[in-house]
Amino acid sequence: MSKDTDSLSPLGRAYSLGALFVAEMVLLVLLYQVLSDLECRATGIETACRGLRFVALWLLCAGSLVGVYLWARPVARSEFASTASAAPGGVPWALLHGAGVLAMLAPLVLVAPEALSAEFARVFPLAALGALMAALGGVLWLMRPSAWIAWLRGRTLSLVAIAAFAAALPGAVVLAGPLWSVQAITDVTFIAVFLLLRLFVEDVVVDPATYVIGTPEFRVMVADSCSGIEGLVLITAFLALYGVLFRDELRLRRFGLVIWPIALLVSWLFNAVRITVLILIGVYVSPELAVNGFHSFAGWLMFTALSISVLVVVGRSGYALQAAAVPRVRSVAPMAEDDVAGRILPFIVFALSGLIAQAFWREPALAYPVQVGMMLAALWWVRGTVRQHLAWPSALSVVAGGVVGVAWIVTAPAADPPSEALLSLGAGAFALWAGMRILGTVALVPVIEELFFRGYVQARLDRGTLVSRIIAIAISAGLFALVHGRWIEAGLAGVVFSLVYMRNGRLADAMAAHAVANAVIAAAALWRGDWALI
Repeated sequence: MSKDTDSLSPLGRAYSLGALFVAEMVLLVLLYQVLSDLECRATGIETACRGLRFVALWLLCAGSLVGVYLWARPVARSEFASTASAAPGGVPWALLHGAGVLAMLAPLVLVAPEALSAEFARVFPLAALGALMAALGGVLWLMRPSAWIAWLRGRTLSLVAIAAFAAALPGAVVLAGPLWSVQAITDVTFIAVFLLLRLFVEDVVVDPATYVIGTPEFRVMVADSCSGIEGLVLITAFLALYGVLFRDELRLRRFGLVIWPIALLVSWLFNAVRITVLILIGVYVSPELAVNGFHSFAGWLMFTALSISVLVVVGRSGYALQAAAVPRVRSVAPMAEDDVAGRILPFIVFALSGLIAQAFWREPALAYPVQVGMMLAALWWVRGTVRQHLAWPSALSVVAGGVVGVAWIVTAPAADPPSEALLSLGAGAFALWAGMRILGTVALVPVIEELFFRGYVQARLDRGTLVSRIIAIAISAGLFALVHGRWIEAGLAGVVFSLVYMRNGRLADAMAAHAVANAVIAAAALWRGDWALI
């Protein structure tokens, strides 16, 4: 194990793997349902496609409901965390999980996004095998089979009931679908969307009778499968399970007669905002992106997150809980002090900022100042972790970074002409944008990426043996390459940063090498006016 790696608390390990699995689910939904147009009806294997989709929905619901169960049962939660920490599955299961995720992503590389539905039958076996590998590897990476058997003893019936409850939720949404045809519901929803849209566009088209809403330039027909009905079902299901598990601590009358209706109202308002935002994306950004955003799978993900957020609020509410059960609020959020969260969270925020730029800006590069703000906020929040890994760098790390930077410039393809959006900026605006671009590239991105790729991924896989170190370098550098445009050059750069990190076990050296490389590249980009170089 590298010297820089701190041991994880039992809950820290479970939370970090849970966060990784959630991030992977979000990534898959974005790539398959938002940035691509996969329609099971157009695949020629509709039943198999819908079956795979059902399994994914079931895993999402089951995982979330098991989380509620662990929240409500402190003994089960404590034993789960300690067992997962004492008997982890190890590197083989982690590799199986990672290979499964890559197999699920492979169809998006092998098939053009616009042809995904037509060609999905050809790549379906790969996607299905990847899903099986990712699920099995993830479960057994969390803890070994023997540990699962020991922890499940005495809890099997409860968890089987929760799994069955989760499996019934997609069917419940289908049964609740006709609610969308109730005129009062569509009228009220479309009035809310109309009022929200009028804040941004002059001419709004609304026809609740045909479920059509939008503008003259872009309008959609909101079907029952993407109308937000799943939000009402999920809120009801989560609150029902929460009410059963916490029945001895809740003020049940307030919970059922006040909190439940308010939660349903919040879900309805959330859906009206969601429809409005997607229509605005269709008008100002991309019609294809907006239409894909209406996919019900994306809705399930958002409404699941909303349901969990509602439960968190209820769990901290003195109005909902009996006086003796109101938890004491700690003055400092524990996640802000957790070293593992400090290594992962800034990278998640960084990735999210890129998705926001792609979704809401015609020229995503113009959104870079917003990304810088989000990165700064994330790093400030985990500043305790960042402070631990800052130190004066070694001379070798500076030299290695310079070599990487020069190699990146020398092997760069021919420069593209500057984008019209950048050329249209005034001198002051462009200077501000360029300053933000250089700040983010040289000072922020190296810290964020090294915390995650070397400080978390590589450190978690490195067991001190030669084989484990080779695997740790290969995986961290491979993942690093996947998020950069030039895979070979980025992969080699990742190897260099990994070796620099391993030499003394200091993230500060990897951060310095990365920062020097980016500084050299940024200087060349500024000199040439080739901002695509960075």
